[in-house]
Amino acid sequence: MESKVSKIGVLTSGGDAPGMNAAIRAVVRTGIYYGLDVFGIMRGYTGMIENDIFRMESKSVANIIQRGGTILKTARCKEFFEPEGRKKAYENLKRLGINGLVVIGGDGSFRGAQKFSTEFDIPCIGLPGTIDKDMAGTDFTIGFDTAVNTAISAIDKIRDTADAHDRLFIIEVMGRDSGYIALHSGIGTGAENILIPEYKTNIEEVVERLQEKEKRKKLVNLLVVAEGDEFGGANEVAKAIKARMPNADIKVCILGHIQRGGAPSSIDRLIASRLGYAAVECLIKGDKVNTMIGVVNNHLHYTPLNEAVKETQTIDPEWLKIVKILAS
Repeated sequence: MESKVSKIGVLTSGGDAPGMNAAIRAVVRTGIYYGLDVFGIMRGYTGMIENDIFRMESKSVANIIQRGGTILKTARCKEFFEPEGRKKAYENLKRLGINGLVVIGGDGSFRGAQKFSTEFDIPCIGLPGTIDKDMAGTDFTIGFDTAVNTAISAIDKIRDTADAHDRLFIIEVMGRDSGYIALHSGIGTGAENILIPEYKTNIEEVVERLQEKEKRKKLVNLLVVAEGDEFGGANEVAKAIKARMPNADIKVCILGHIQRGGAPSSIDRLIASRLGYAAVECLIKGDKVNTMIGVVNNHLHYTPLNEAVKETQTIDPEWLKIVKILAS
């Protein structure tokens, strides 16, 4: 394959997600297979600005596919959103001869890549690496499946103690702007209700359903709340329910950053490997650059970066109907 791209850089940016290392591995080894020089950029756009960039070999990515986190580290870089910061980053890349870039991250990372690719002559490919699954143009994002499995494992354990004590547990999962982790983990664990930012929470309806279950002597209940629910997180929901059901035995559990870590699932390893390989091929062919690569209906799907940063995944309200029926 012939290409103008001869040296590519790869970075991870924003929040870490299980499977990022698998994507890095795929980019490096695919690039080397096609005779390209591959450079790792440390700490996202910060490393581009500070010239924290190093040459990667095949052995650089040995024994990392099963590891969570990212060997390239990650950071959020406000300086990159200033013209001076992007110019400094560009000069560092040009000095090394890097003429293609793979950015593994989420919405903020793609905004940076989109600005950078329009200002300078370095094509960018975005790979959706975020546990929130809030990117349009892909059925899955790198890290989402692992995060959901982590949440399900934790919630299953919580149900055991809830059953032993006849308690109502309110469990908060990650998702500041997206309820996908809450939705998937809640359905997967048989939660009585799932509260997500995409839909307004009617706390009176939540309490009414709990009181109806109480009358039926169903005292073991799980509520899964996304941290960004408009009513509030798990603690706020617990206070509101306690005020209306003073005799209820309510406990709160916030899962927090445990959802970001751990070995990636098989699905995340496969998706990350496939996307990393496709990113290099896109840079080589040059016909689908400045895009985000996702997977839709098990086929690779290409979304221009300027569109990827504008759209988000939406949740079909039928899912909440399913939750209500299955929890009755």
